[in-house]
Amino acid sequence: MKRPFSRRDFLAMSAKGVGAAVVSYGLMGCSSDDDDESVIAAEFLHGVASGDPSHDAIILWSRVSPMSTGDIKVSWEVATDSAFSQVVTNGEMITNSDRDYTVKIDATGLEAGSQYFYRFKAGKNTSPPGMAKTLPQGALAQAKFAVLSCANFPAGYFNVYEMASRMDDLDAVIHLGDYIYEYARGEYASEHAAELGREVLPEGELFSLTDYRTRYGQYRSDLSLQKLHAKTAFITVWDDHEVANDSWREGAENHNDNEGDFDARKEGALQAYFEWLPIRPWREGNHEEIYRSFQFGDLVDLHMLDTRLLGRDKPLEYSDYMDPATGGLDSTRFMADVTDTNRTMLGQEQQTWLQSTLLTSTAKWQVLGQQVLMGQMMLPAAIATQQLSIPEFGQLAALAGFAARAQAGDPTLTEDELKYLQFYGHKLTPEAMALIQLPSIPYNLDAWDGYAYEREVILATAKSLAKNLVVIAGDTHNAWANVLKDAAGDAVGVEFATSSVSSPGLEYYLGIDAKDIPATEEAILGLVDNLKYANLMNRGMLTLTFTHEEVRSDWRYVDTILTRGFVEDTERNHSMVTKAGTPSLAPLV
Repeated sequence: MKRPFSRRDFLAMSAKGVGAAVVSYGLMGCSSDDDDESVIAAEFLHGVASGDPSHDAIILWSRVSPMSTGDIKVSWEVATDSAFSQVVTNGEMITNSDRDYTVKIDATGLEAGSQYFYRFKAGKNTSPPGMAKTLPQGALAQAKFAVLSCANFPAGYFNVYEMASRMDDLDAVIHLGDYIYEYARGEYASEHAAELGREVLPEGELFSLTDYRTRYGQYRSDLSLQKLHAKTAFITVWDDHEVANDSWREGAENHNDNEGDFDARKEGALQAYFEWLPIRPWREGNHEEIYRSFQFGDLVDLHMLDTRLLGRDKPLEYSDYMDPATGGLDSTRFMADVTDTNRTMLGQEQQTWLQSTLLTSTAKWQVLGQQVLMGQMMLPAAIATQQLSIPEFGQLAALAGFAARAQAGDPTLTEDELKYLQFYGHKLTPEAMALIQLPSIPYNLDAWDGYAYEREVILATAKSLAKNLVVIAGDTHNAWANVLKDAAGDAVGVEFATSSVSSPGLEYYLGIDAKDIPATEEAILGLVDNLKYANLMNRGMLTLTFTHEEVRSDWRYVDTILTRGFVEDTERNHSMVTKAGTPSLAPLV
């Protein structure tokens, strides 16, 4: 006869593995440690969180900050009411330094489509309460998500998280990566860190497990982030900065040979990720595979992908294709490499999983939650290789057009256009003409434009199955909307990309003045085929509202991240809609 699962079994199980979740098995009697002087005192300084909801379970997370080292027993309870008078499951586990004193519970046996409240207790201290929803089953009229990405602690306050925490109608938060950044103090986007009291810990760049744990602890001390985690379940994937900038399967741009073994660095980084994020591991000790699906009734199937660490080949670099003598681009060799059929971002196993999952998914909308832009972002080569700025290219292209019309004797050439040509025509040097006549090429080889063949495979799969495809992306720190077309020019789906929580965007990298932003956005929309929306300056978030008829995208922005007091920048907010069966985008007036 099989003996009952006891409290001792729970405590023994919880000591196994790092970053693994303890599975709950229903109500059980919990002992009280209130009067036990041997219990190590601990506080809940990092809030609570939930994530990876299923139809009958959800991951619950917290961390205790001990007053001294040793094992700490933590109890939890889940209830249907905020007063915790209707407890449906509870239990206990042991945490210690082996798992950085984090607590992770897979609360099972719950009802589908239901709201729950949860909390933790260690000794006499009780955590703040949290709220979480399980996934709905069957017919569903609507699902709404907040999509977030790229939160750099020293760049400014997490006002975007604060704005999201004030929403009461979200079914989940989808976080697309760069939850933390690995840079040292005083590096990337740290100009205001000292005055804001947001200089990073530890001071140096992150290399070890201890380093990554410390940085997560600092991020999770942010009260705005704590409020959002306590309010809504997160569904997450990592991007590159959870390890190092522009990471791929075997290395990263921000990792040098003298910085130790990259695999060891990645292993520590991903262990810390699983310890600190409410994500369900595939199996105990597996910190590498995070692609997985979530079913929101018959309405949305959300497929979360790892486009960064599991299978990605090393990103191409334009410098490898430039002639140092002439500055010219070897476009033949470049196009051969970027369209190589063996080149992969997902890896064969994950690609096969995605294709088979799309084949069997029956929801109205198929959503790919992933890190980098899938839409083709082709810019004139002179701009993509930063030999010309967008305004410089625009001026030269206009001058070239006026010159061609003048040479052809075009009677429609106005007097003002002639004067402009006479005044600035000297800029049309042979070198300038050669630059503006270069072909359009991808501006970001770290995105799907650098992995063109595999993108075609995914689009062909969705097209052959007649799926309503929506792709969501982060990574760029800017907001975008694309119509996804395959190599034949057929519209297959749409893409919505969110801005960043605090990391700076193109206005920072290109030095674009605020007054020139609207004109630059308009210029990019004119240069890039199938691009329907761009915001190059504002920090914010994306909300997606799905019904069986349409999906509505709302980009929402804050007016500042340099003070805790902020307002929503409604003048820059933007909304678009796409209808089921018609992969196109239209502004919502």
